[in-house]
Amino acid sequence: MSQEPGPADAQHDQDVDTTHAVPVPDPASTPEQEIAIEQRFVDRVYARVDVLRGEAEGNRDSGYAHLAATVPGARYERDVFVFQAARRIADLDSQHEGLVFGRLDFDDGKVRHVGRLGVRDEEYRTLLVDWRAPAAAPFYRATALDRQEVSRRRVIRSFGRTVEEISDDLLNEDAGERLPVIGDGALMAALGRKRTGRMRDIVATIQAEQDAAIRAPGRGATIITGGPGTGKTVVALHRAAFLLYQDRSRYEAAGILVVGPSAVFMKYIGRVLPSLGEETAALYSLGELYAGVEATRQDRPEVAAVKGGTVMLPILRRLVRQTPPGAPSELRIVYRGDVFKLDAAELAAARARVFEKEPRPNLAKTEAGRALLVALWRKIKPVIEEAEPAKFSRDVGSRGEFLTFLDHWWPDLDPADVLGWGGDVRRLASAAEGHMKKEAIEGVAASLRETDFSIPDVALLDELRILLGVKPQPRGRDRIRSWDGIQEVSTVQDRYYDRPERQARDAFYEDYAHVIVDEAQDLSPMQWRMLGRRGRGAGWTIVGDEAQSSWPRPRESADARRRAVPSGRLHEFHLTKNYRNSKEVFEYAADWAKPRLRNIDLPEAVRETGVAVVEKTVAADALLPEVAGAVVQALAAVEGTVGIIAPYGRHAELADIVHDGRVTLVGPLESKGLEWDAVIAVDLEAVAKAHGAGVAYVVLTRATQRLTRIDLA
Repeated sequence: MSQEPGPADAQHDQDVDTTHAVPVPDPASTPEQEIAIEQRFVDRVYARVDVLRGEAEGNRDSGYAHLAATVPGARYERDVFVFQAARRIADLDSQHEGLVFGRLDFDDGKVRHVGRLGVRDEEYRTLLVDWRAPAAAPFYRATALDRQEVSRRRVIRSFGRTVEEISDDLLNEDAGERLPVIGDGALMAALGRKRTGRMRDIVATIQAEQDAAIRAPGRGATIITGGPGTGKTVVALHRAAFLLYQDRSRYEAAGILVVGPSAVFMKYIGRVLPSLGEETAALYSLGELYAGVEATRQDRPEVAAVKGGTVMLPILRRLVRQTPPGAPSELRIVYRGDVFKLDAAELAAARARVFEKEPRPNLAKTEAGRALLVALWRKIKPVIEEAEPAKFSRDVGSRGEFLTFLDHWWPDLDPADVLGWGGDVRRLASAAEGHMKKEAIEGVAASLRETDFSIPDVALLDELRILLGVKPQPRGRDRIRSWDGIQEVSTVQDRYYDRPERQARDAFYEDYAHVIVDEAQDLSPMQWRMLGRRGRGAGWTIVGDEAQSSWPRPRESADARRRAVPSGRLHEFHLTKNYRNSKEVFEYAADWAKPRLRNIDLPEAVRETGVAVVEKTVAADALLPEVAGAVVQALAAVEGTVGIIAPYGRHAELADIVHDGRVTLVGPLESKGLEWDAVIAVDLEAVAKAHGAGVAYVVLTRATQRLTRIDLA
């Protein structure tokens, strides 16, 4: 098979000549002639891919022909054969669009083409180099100052199998006499294209500083920082694809976890990895990292600040020790004709003794039964002197009424139920005594009485899961079955075509090989604790910008991050170019933010549009028609998407003006990581007051072309 799917082939790219012969360049060539040259090469690659796909289909069909196999070893071989063939077909299909996107012309006249995957010709010579292979690195890292023997870099943009556009960067001025140079540069062309509501991959336009971060070692912690629009998120996603390519057996087996701030954000980035041919990474928002919960509700900032803080740790520990609602307050046992009782105080004392020996309630039921028997024995012994403790324990401990009482007095506790206890102000006040003020108690209790969970609640649920005690589960392999002691791989239908959209690992999985955290500056200490459990032995990629933070106590969060991320080698990368915002938009945002934010990181915006930011101030009763008018103007001015970012209290009234599929209404916190061609920022001062200047700064940096700010008089 001629595809280059893994590290062995990456090494191959280092060891053999990855260039190939093409027509001698003519510096006088027209764009049409150059496109025709690239079209011939693209046709050749696709023809080869068609052959490879046909071979893979033949292999798959041959495997299906052995469905009647009954010997376990034959079944194993059949299923592996079919699975590998189907996987190869899927890889070829997923990378079909824009398969060839780059070309390098070297000083010695040789040419190397770069694409979404590697392809070799009939004689096993490299025809197309995978973008993640070492041989492709010069496509991203070569500059005029460090050319790496590259004379010209060409980006090829296709639709289907048809080359539509090429764009060249001449790195060696002396080569201009022999190489035609077409277009104005691929990066600027890509930045000017309309947004579609989904993040796109950037394999054709990765810049040198981004490429260095993408190719950093997988072990240890990689920190990627940079201001708005520097491509931190998309770099992190391409890094996941690179790690899978570099060491697929490790990262596919143990898994890569990608965590983002919101469900809106995860939907926005959801197609990037599949577009790169990778579908094995697990993508979760912070509101989804507890199995069975998909939280989207945002708490009021003051409530979120309490729930996310380490102050919740002693409160939760006290909460799990409270007597469950509805638990019986008296135990009555008849023994040898006498009635013996344990009252509420004695039961409370017995409960306390249980927690001295086993602090996790769901693992302490046996200890709870023993504590009740000990308390009863202390009452029985003085009355019935001849009673024997062992016989007493066997007799009473096996009675139905005793076991029923034990089940009600010491039930198995669910984290959601225990967190719900906090909705009772008296219970929460008892647990929070000495740790939380009255106003905070009332605010948190009110939030916990809501019918759904908020995003900060998810970290509390996960903490309670650990505090209550997780019962050991046998670790099986869902995709491996055993027949007469021989393990057999499941069928390709099970492993590939029937695979759910998400990775089979549920939200509690804790053995990831790598964890990628985006918008890390916003994580609360409790959220860092939750993530730390899932990456105890993992490598980490942490992406963020402190200036955009919504968390009010950065030192507390930084300390929690240090505890969550295993100590090891640290790789730090700082991105300096803003590729999202026009210069006009970013300079406006920077001027607003500089006096309000300390140590702000201001990247350089790389393009101008000539469109100034529009500012308007209106009366409250004129807000709705003004925003509606701004939306109409934006839709007429841009081909792509329009975002309305407004305080949460304004969403009900503004929802009535969202009729076009290109328009999205989001809150300030959900806007993180997203971008639109045009943005209408509503009541920015209210956003800053509620969530901090960092979040308002985020709002001002979401537009790629046009920004309109509408404030209240």
